[in-house]
Amino acid sequence: MRTLQVPKQNVSQLETVFDKIKMLHEAGAEAPVNQVNWKNDFPKSLPVTVRVAHDGETLYLYYMIIGEAVRAANTEDFGSVWEDSCVEFFMQREGETIYRNFECNVLGVLLSRQNQAKGKGEDQTREMSSIFRYGTVCHRYEGDRQVSDWSMYLEIPKSAMGFGPQESLSGQKIRANFYKCGDETPEPHFLSWNPIDLPKPNFHVPQFFGQLELE
Repeated sequence: MRTLQVPKQNVSQLETVFDKIKMLHEAGAEAPVNQVNWKNDFPKSLPVTVRVAHDGETLYLYYMIIGEAVRAANTEDFGSVWEDSCVEFFMQREGETIYRNFECNVLGVLLSRQNQAKGKGEDQTREMSSIFRYGTVCHRYEGDRQVSDWSMYLEIPKSAMGFGPQESLSGQKIRANFYKCGDETPEPHFLSWNPIDLPKPNFHVPQFFGQLELE
């Protein structure tokens, strides 16, 4: 099981999203999303990393993806964003059986649910407006083939992760995994930070989560 030490930084004190992203580049913990768990059926790999920090109230994530043939069909929250070029964060508090997923496509369209298991959960409708997303896309060519380098910055408040107003993220240990997928992209892929030992693609598997230790 992989473990990531997540630093506490005063990200919220910075004025612009660009300053916050710069802070994550310089002081955030870096996790590679590089596990190709189903190589026979889905061998595609991409350079994907996520940088992570928190300030006690909010978790900050910054994903960077290099050279993807992107798909962006879903334009409304709670759509099938996993079919598009998508990054995901699944987490579970210590002592809880439920887990929460945050799935965001290249357009910043978000799906967030509180789950008992795959297909058994409810949308986190009330939390959606509090989750900030900011993405960039740079299109380029590799020979005759168009690909894109893209990024997604997310601010996830503690309430969306199941923490109460009087609780701090500082000192918490959270079971989690980071994912990169694209079920219906030109090159379907299913990448994770912590490896998954199952015969078919499935990200709804808390037993294969790693651990985030928040400073």
